Amino acid sequence: MRPLVLHPDVQFSGPADIEASVYGSAFEAWTTQSTDLARIPDEVWARAAAMVCYHEITVTPAVLDRMPHCRVVVRAGVGFDNIDLAAAAERGIAVCNTPDYGTTDVADHAIALTLAILRGITGYDDLVFADPVRGWDFAAVPTVRRLSTQTFGVVGLGRIGTATALRAKALGMRVVFHDPYRPTGTELALGMERAASLGELLRQADIVSLHTPLTNETRHLIDEPALASMKPGAVLVNTARGGVVDLSALARALLDGHVGAAALDVLESEPLSAEHPLMLAWRTPGSPLRHRLVVTPHAAFYSPASLMDLRRKSATTAASYLREGYSRDCVNAERIDQAKAAARAGMMGPAG
Repeated sequence: MRPLVLHPDVQFSGPADIEASVYGSAFEAWTTQSTDLARIPDEVWARAAAMVCYHEITVTPAVLDRMPHCRVVVRAGVGFDNIDLAAAAERGIAVCNTPDYGTTDVADHAIALTLAILRGITGYDDLVFADPVRGWDFAAVPTVRRLSTQTFGVVGLGRIGTATALRAKALGMRVVFHDPYRPTGTELALGMERAASLGELLRQADIVSLHTPLTNETRHLIDEPALASMKPGAVLVNTARGGVVDLSALARALLDGHVGAAALDVLESEPLSAEHPLMLAWRTPGSPLRHRLVVTPHAAFYSPASLMDLRRKSATTAASYLREGYSRDCVNAERIDQAKAAARAGMMGPAG
């Protein structure tokens, strides 16, 4: 019987033809669009040698324990905050992500959101749609600015952050970034400026574009004090992870006018409740946020081409790990080594 690769919460309809083309005769794919893990048969869990998941489920210790033969969990995407890395490492299970599938798509989306605000695209469209005559007013949208006068701040200069920064630079904006993990000289190689701290970036950036993973270090990185330290009238763009921004604090900062506008592709919970303070403030008739907030449904990664890439690359990562026992995209390798060392030390016992 072939080893099985479990694909819960898939983001496509139809057959798993791309996955099958990767696995060939070596592995079997079992897929479902459902996020209800209780609907997956026990025999599928028992046979699973690998799991490839998207962002709709949470991989907890209890989930991992249902797969006694699992060797690797692959996150079909860049972020992996929905997978318990420590629990996987304790069970000897590698966790890998797919970091190279949607770099250009997300960077394009971040710039598109920026342009939607700075060129008033969504606001103008809304006004003309509502009233083709009275809405024909170029001065009616308060967020329009000349791009070449703007400082574009990038928080997190990884693959997507770099791609976004280069696009902003090509549009004539001054680009400043903050990333404590990038080596000295990165700014020289890319022809950009470096901010020594997040606060230094926030004080000078007209646009703050977020490109960090969601970790204990970055959760609510953009909170009430951070928002207060932003340049008055600045624009916040988030295509990273929703939990990086405290949305209640953002709602207050938008309503008091200190933050000029925001464009969000990711939210703290998705979809966000209509009763959340940000949604209530935005959707109230006559709201001052109507043309100062743009929200898209976690779509930055998406294009038909990027989804095909994601499916192929994540399946390839799972198959390669099962064959070779290694992946350069393993994000918990150090934890696995530590768990193995601790187990060996426990078996040896105290020195006599």
